[in-house]
Amino acid sequence: MKTRWIIALFAAAGVMAGLIFAYVEMSKEREREKEREKPVMAKSRVTPGTNGEAILTLDRATQKRVGLKAERVLPATINPEAKGYGRVLDPAPLAALSLELVSAEATLAASEREFERLKLLNEQKNASDRALQAAEVTVRRDRIVVEATRSRLLSTWGKPLVERSDLAELVRSLTSREIALARIDLPSGENLNPAPEGARIAAASGEGRGVAVELLGPAPSVDPQLQGRGFLLLLRTNSLGLVPGAAVNGYLRLAGVPVTGFTVPDSAIVRQAGHGWVYVQTSEQTFARRQIALDHRTEDGWFVKAGLAANELVVVNGAQTLLSEEQKYQIRLLD
Repeated sequence: MKTRWIIALFAAAGVMAGLIFAYVEMSKEREREKEREKPVMAKSRVTPGTNGEAILTLDRATQKRVGLKAERVLPATINPEAKGYGRVLDPAPLAALSLELVSAEATLAASEREFERLKLLNEQKNASDRALQAAEVTVRRDRIVVEATRSRLLSTWGKPLVERSDLAELVRSLTSREIALARIDLPSGENLNPAPEGARIAAASGEGRGVAVELLGPAPSVDPQLQGRGFLLLLRTNSLGLVPGAAVNGYLRLAGVPVTGFTVPDSAIVRQAGHGWVYVQTSEQTFARRQIALDHRTEDGWFVKAGLAANELVVVNGAQTLLSEEQKYQIRLLD
């Protein structure tokens, strides 16, 4: 009887050991299956630089295949500028007030002629004093209307614009959109002393090149949101095709020592996360992405005063390819 119990215990222990072994093997197989099912990450060619920038490594063969080209940045100088933000103004209110002023002036001229006529007749005893007094009252009233209309024009549009000798022709060109009138406002607290010497303007999108404009002078009022000084700018040809309400950036040229920096062509710029970047070639096979400020448009691209150094090589062909290559390591490739 005792022997049978011992045999039974050994048999049970064997079964238990078998079950444990099978469980362990099944667990290992599940782990191996999980490993096989894990997505394969693309091999990254990106390493962090000493300053925290991303360093991309591409061999010469890959550079040639994608048509990569780098050129040395060109030194450049620009006059100091103050940047403002604004919009193209609707000329309809200006046109309406101008016509109102012309009409009021014509009415005044007519009443003055009538007064002079009655005055002469009154001296000849051919017109009553009462008629002459009535004509004089009419002249005074018409003068008040003219002055009131001119005051509204001045308070709304400013003296530099309203007192132009070519105002009528200017209004006609504005309403036909042959030219455009814009207002830009500086950030609050930014005072210009001495006054700016000139200006240029660009579409707020930053895609178009800025053009030189006529600086009419200070705006007659303060923008309630920006609370900075405003200026009126006249686009003599409207080569940018701007329409009323279009957002623009304005650049006021200031007196002072020219600012030195570098010119970067449009083809070198990549945009990410709302900022501008360029790729600088740091060795034969490495490239670093650097952020630059896109504040100053030039005829040849962008003027950059910080982020680059003399004789550095900037990628001018294939920069977008480098950005795509840099981001590849974030993409998971499945078997």
